[in-house]
Amino acid sequence: MTRKRRRLYLVVGAMALLGVAAALVLTAIRDTLVFFYSPMELAEKDIPPGKNFRLGGLVAEGSVEKLPDGLTTRFVITDLSAEVPVLYRDLLPDLFREGQGVVAEGALNPEGVFMARQVLAKHDENYMPPEVAEALKKSGQWQGAAETE
Repeated sequence: MTRKRRRLYLVVGAMALLGVAAALVLTAIRDTLVFFYSPMELAEKDIPPGKNFRLGGLVAEGSVEKLPDGLTTRFVITDLSAEVPVLYRDLLPDLFREGQGVVAEGALNPEGVFMARQVLAKHDENYMPPEVAEALKKSGQWQGAAETE
């Protein structure tokens, strides 16, 4: 075997090894990536039950209901164009209330109810999560005077 052929095999082997490493890194990133959807986008997409994602919008007026166990809360997230029922079993943030921006992380169950594992609420009177503000702007329902931070 000549030196040129040996060098060619070494380069091809290194490229194959690099390709395998890149595939492993991309697979690991894809498994940890969490997408954000508004209720309108969720209605337009076919997301399978059990797939993790973030859902953002406003807590619909009159939708917050504490269940008898005292820990589970049922509410609706809306972008003023579509609504998604949410079930959350944990303590809600202190700033959580109707009409305010919220981002919940979790998955849909087979009945179409979003089972939230984490709920994040806005942190002051002028702040709305950028994803929520963008979703409201896309739906044509944006009424905020101040820009988001």
